[in-house]
Amino acid sequence: MTVDATLEARGLLLDMDSTLVNSEAVVELLWRGWAEEHGLTVEEVLAVAHGRQGWATMALLLPDRPAELNHADNARLLEREATIVDGIVPVPGAPEFLAAVADLPHALVTSANIALTEKRMAAAGLPLPLIRITAESVTASKPHPEGFLAGAAELGLDPADCLVFEDSEAGIAAAKAAGMRVVGVGPRAATYTPTAHVPDLTYIRVEPAAPDRIAIHVLS
Repeated sequence: MTVDATLEARGLLLDMDSTLVNSEAVVELLWRGWAEEHGLTVEEVLAVAHGRQGWATMALLLPDRPAELNHADNARLLEREATIVDGIVPVPGAPEFLAAVADLPHALVTSANIALTEKRMAAAGLPLPLIRITAESVTASKPHPEGFLAGAAELGLDPADCLVFEDSEAGIAAAKAAGMRVVGVGPRAATYTPTAHVPDLTYIRVEPAAPDRIAIHVLS
């Protein structure tokens, strides 16, 4: 592999599902059941579900449905998700990537709640970043930028000094709305014009860069 591009930042903001953790099979299983209950196809649901909190996906698909029903369904799905760990594995390169950033400024910014975040990271054998922005931390779901702005604030950094790692349309849109650059991870991300794109995290190399900066080498 050769270095295709190098991006510098003062802090990194990391999505979880499909960026660090491969949970695609579980996500599809649960949304398939919900889709059937509401006369939708799983393809329709998954086209908008990735990156969003569950209630936000439901509101987008069923705009006339009362919000309290969406939040109730979301709570039920989250409870079920936290019990299913079969098939949860790290995205290739995620263990090495997290080891490389362990002593550098970084935060997890996920649409999952605390319980699901802890369960999935543990199932994938990945360490939890000390700073975590979860569903409980925000009032708006991606593609709203609130989560990434909160992550930058927790790191004590300006949004422009943060580099986001994301896989989904909603997540990439949220990062851009926050004024941040984005490394898209995985095949889905390539469609949404991230700043740079990699098939998985084996294509990333991390090194400290003075003063107080992080160099992200994107390989090809």
